[in-house]
Order: sequence, then C-alpha cells, then structure tokens
Amino acid sequence: MSIESNSHAEERCSLSEISPLEAILFDVDGTLCDSDPIHFDVFREMLPEFGFNGGVPITEEFYVENIAGKHNDEMCSILFPNWDHERAHKFAEEKEARFRKLAPERLVPVDGLYKLRKWIEDRGLKRGAVTNAPRPNTELMISHLGLSDFFQTVVLGSECERAKPFPDPYLKGLQELKASPSHTLVFEDSASGIKAGVAAGLPVIGITTRNPPHTLLEAGATFLIKDYYDPKLWKALEELETRASNAEAGA
Repeated sequence: MSIESNSHAEERCSLSEISPLEAILFDVDGTLCDSDPIHFDVFREMLPEFGFNGGVPITEEFYVENIAGKHNDEMCSILFPNWDHERAHKFAEEKEARFRKLAPERLVPVDGLYKLRKWIEDRGLKRGAVTNAPRPNTELMISHLGLSDFFQTVVLGSECERAKPFPDPYLKGLQELKASPSHTLVFEDSASGIKAGVAAGLPVIGITTRNPPHTLLEAGATFLIKDYYDPKLWKALEELETRASNAEAGA
C-alpha cells in the first residue's frame, strides 16, 4: 500500500504546549500492533461470501478509505446500507471471530513499542488505551503484546455515547486517568482516531503503519512517525523533558 503524499498539510513537530507531560493515550489496532493486514484479509474473504461488489474482493485502497479505523456500526452502514441492525451485527460478530482466530499467529508489536513502554514506566506517566475495537479483540491484542499490566485504563468506543471520530472515548480516557488534556499526548494510526483526539483537545502523533500520511496530517496530526524508534519522536520527547526541567529549575 503506497504511503506517498503530496498533501499541503504541514507537520508542527512540537509538543511544547503539553509540558510537563503527565499521561499518554494509545489507540490499539495499527498503533500498538500492525493488525490491519489481518482485518484486510478477513474482509477480502468474507465480503464476496455476502455478494459485496459482485463477489470481487476489495482492494487495499478501498479498505483504507472505507473501513480502516471505523467502528463496526459505521463500517456496516457503509458496506451494507440496506441491512437491518441484526443482520449487520451478525456480520460484524463473524468478522471479529475470524480476526481473533488469525490474530495470535500474526500479531507483532509496532517497532520500538517496548522502548517507549520503558520510557513511560520509568517516568511514572499515566497511560491508557482508547479504541474502537470490540472488547474481546482489545483484550486479545493487549494480552498478546504483554501489555495487560501496562495500561491503567482501557476505553472502548462502543461503551461511550459516541465512538471515534467523536471525542467521547478520549474524553472518557482523560476522566478515568484523572489526566489534564493540557498535559496528555495521543498516539494514533487512523484519520478517524486522530480526529477524535484532536476534537478532545489533544495533540496527536500519527503513526504511518498503513494509512497514507496525507490523510493523517489532514485529520490534524501534530506530526508523523514511522514507528516508535523514529528519531523525530525521541527528539520531541527530549525537548519536552528539557522544557519541563527548565521550568522546574526556574520555579
């Protein structure tokens, strides 16, 4: 999948407005692990079974534009606008079951995730996961990645009044962590998730795991990184620490 971009959206590359940093919120799918290829394969297998697109499997471009990052109700309304809720729910349940069957053998963490985890733990920062994924999927992914004891809260879009791209899940995450939006950072990989974080008043770092960079910037990402080893990320975090230390010394 190409991630080339000719977008006029610009990276701001600074997190200075959140100094000192107190909390970090993560999306799960595509942000902690590169799960999109598994979801894509499931959709390519299932949709022809339901006669979608005349039985022709979807492309990666279609998946990114119409499915990636969306919660199941929104996804079903796009794919099958004439279906009733019960039929759409059964399709979504089957899709998630197939994902969970494939996931344990194929899920791997985004590069550098455990380096960032150690950095967060060493500084005693609050941390939460905020996702549109169903609870069984979320628990499987977090457990498989060895992060069950890392996150202090896990917020699901389906358990909020509105899921991403609305800000409700991120606002709930802040509330549960008792964290200030002025001192909290978000990591996201989809335009839908970035829009949710921005709408909640949070700076969002976009990860170009699968989605085109221009869509992430247009959604409002502060800047983009390839993975958690990206020097751009560590430069920004170092600048945050320096700013916080200077402020403390001058107090």
